[in-house]
Amino acid sequence: MPRGAPTGLALRAYVAATHALALAAPGLLRRRLARGKEDPARWREKLGEATAARPEGPLAWLHAVGVGEVLALRGLIAALRAQNPDLQVLVTSTARTSAMAFDRNRPAGVIHQFLPVDTPGARARFLDHWRPDLSVWAEQDLWPGLIVETARRGIPLALVNGRMDATGLRQRQRAGRIYPDLLARFGLIAAQDAASAAAIGQLAGREIAVTGSLKPAAPPLLADPDALRQMQAALAGRHLWLAAATHAEDEAVALAAHRTLLARDPATLLILAPRLPTRGADVLANAGMPGVLRSTAEVPRADTGLLVADTMGEMGLWYRLAPMALIGGSFGPVQGHNPWEAVRLGSAVLHGPNTGHFAQDYAALDAAGGAAQVADAPSLLAALLQGPGEMPRHAAAEADKATGAVTALAADLLALMGLHDG
Repeated sequence: MPRGAPTGLALRAYVAATHALALAAPGLLRRRLARGKEDPARWREKLGEATAARPEGPLAWLHAVGVGEVLALRGLIAALRAQNPDLQVLVTSTARTSAMAFDRNRPAGVIHQFLPVDTPGARARFLDHWRPDLSVWAEQDLWPGLIVETARRGIPLALVNGRMDATGLRQRQRAGRIYPDLLARFGLIAAQDAASAAAIGQLAGREIAVTGSLKPAAPPLLADPDALRQMQAALAGRHLWLAAATHAEDEAVALAAHRTLLARDPATLLILAPRLPTRGADVLANAGMPGVLRSTAEVPRADTGLLVADTMGEMGLWYRLAPMALIGGSFGPVQGHNPWEAVRLGSAVLHGPNTGHFAQDYAALDAAGGAAQVADAPSLLAALLQGPGEMPRHAAAEADKATGAVTALAADLLALMGLHDG
């Protein structure tokens, strides 16, 4: 059983090494703070020092890493609370950017904290304060010492939205028995797809359920109502389109297509949102056309053809404004980004040929007529001129299919806690 799962030599060595990390952790965090990588008001959460009180009642603790993964938890949270309204929820993440994005879209009553560093004191302070009744880890980011201590305290563990390819499997196999011993502590493991289930199952030595991705079931991203009204008024009557979560390769294609659109209709506006907002100034400088940065609060004029959206947490605003969106990461080596945020807000999805990290998502959307692949600037231009058509409706139907799987997963998690449907 999870509490009595084996602790092999490699895992024991890792946990022992975390005692040495405890000496260095405060200094490392302070250096990150000086570089702007930690929240000045909350960085000590990473030492296990809580900045919020534990609420009364049963508490589910959910952890994810990246912005997309943390935001995807919202659909699971909604399903858990629908079945048990008394359930309290704590979400942890590691990156400051993830915390900022989640805070803009945080469900009412959900608490966010930073995950403590994996040292004995930090994890003890965290678990002593929060006393979770369930620990849910999303995707692949597993902190061995914290997981071992959580299981030792008899707290049920679950791994959801699991994703692992052949490369990830080989990397984890090179770590010896660490991952098999960790996975033995999880009472429930659910994977996004069959290939991930097979890879995780090979490590865990057991059959893994396939429940699909959490991302399609996540609620729509929020947008500031005042900002939305301002932009709608300023851009009324203009043809808009969005290039979202872009990298250099995506931007080259998008800007090439946009130059042709501007020649046909000078009132057309491209909203370009780089995956890393800190690249915004460089993107604008290299665009080869006049534009404005969102971070300057300058509203595009009638003759402004480019708005570089270089702020965090505003994708809900841009998807609401743009009827069509090119999802980035799909023209270079990144292998795609999440299309479901656009789908949930009615923006038709276009994408390039490289979608490996979301291959099943894009394949399902393309097959249903809910998205379209473009190969280069001319085919992107043709798709934009054709317009969204029925793509948003077909894509929404695909997203709705995920709701049932997440509802069932939530029921299994509540059962793991010993709670019944509310």
